[in-house]
Amino acid sequence: MAIKKIAVLTAGGDAPGMNAAIRSVVRYATSHKLEVMGALRGWWGLINEEIKPLDRRSVSNIINSGGTILKTARCPEFHTEEGQRRASVTLKKYSIDGLVVIGGNGTFEAAHIFSNKYKVPCVGIAASIDNDVNGIDDTIGADTAINTALYAIDNIRDTATSMERIFVVEVMGRESGYIALQVALAGGCEEVIIPELKSNLEDVCHEIVEGNLRGKISWIVVVAEGAGKAVDIAKKITEITSLETRAVIVGHIQRGGRPTAFSRNLALRFGQAAVDCLLKGEFYKAVGLAGGKIVAVDFATAIKKKEIKTESLYNLIKVLT
Repeated sequence: MAIKKIAVLTAGGDAPGMNAAIRSVVRYATSHKLEVMGALRGWWGLINEEIKPLDRRSVSNIINSGGTILKTARCPEFHTEEGQRRASVTLKKYSIDGLVVIGGNGTFEAAHIFSNKYKVPCVGIAASIDNDVNGIDDTIGADTAINTALYAIDNIRDTATSMERIFVVEVMGRESGYIALQVALAGGCEEVIIPELKSNLEDVCHEIVEGNLRGKISWIVVVAEGAGKAVDIAKKITEITSLETRAVIVGHIQRGGRPTAFSRNLALRFGQAAVDCLLKGEFYKAVGLAGGKIVAVDFATAIKKKEIKTESLYNLIKVLT
């Protein structure tokens, strides 16, 4: 079928660079004489007919902005038969021929079910700070989130050294230790606690005490939020070691802020690739970077659990401590 009009939406957690992806989709699509609509708040916008036309001017001056001008929200209603039916009705009402969804594996799982059920030409753009889309090496926003957390850890290192303290720094990652591993390695941190690997806090405390006896005056433990709470871990370390330990939660600042050049450029290239897929009739795929090249991975593959080589990175962190 010929694609003449498309809609774009952002769903799930926001990631720095989503706006750059929206800009790329809109401007590249309009350069190919396609009409573009934007659905507000992800799937919710399709269900409730909250959509608006997008043109070149409407995406001006957003390339350097975090967040998403289309907003994003969790939408449990879309997982129901009625929610999906209403979304399909909206697409037909506005004569929308294709759909570009920007998000992570949860977004792609919803798109996979919906697009198959209603035969909607759909392409995804991989955007996730956890970099957890299977078959894809790099997603929009992951580099920015890592650098934001790393900046915080570098600053904490200054205080940790000056005050001779232990710090437990909590970064984002409910099910993935990707951010924690990357910042722990790049930040020269002494320990990292992630959901994928079982950690023994008593062993960590033993290493801290041994290091203290050798004259080591500061220590930084990075923990992914899904592996434990920084406040609880810091309290336990103090109880076991009798050494002053402070907790820092980096939090949602990792999701926002100006995207790095890498995140922006990925977004711009992914936007072009997604529109090209629709024009070529290559549907039901997620666009991302793998092996240094832009690839389009089937939704069925993209939504599988991604295996991250956690042990090799963890062991390198320990060796370099």
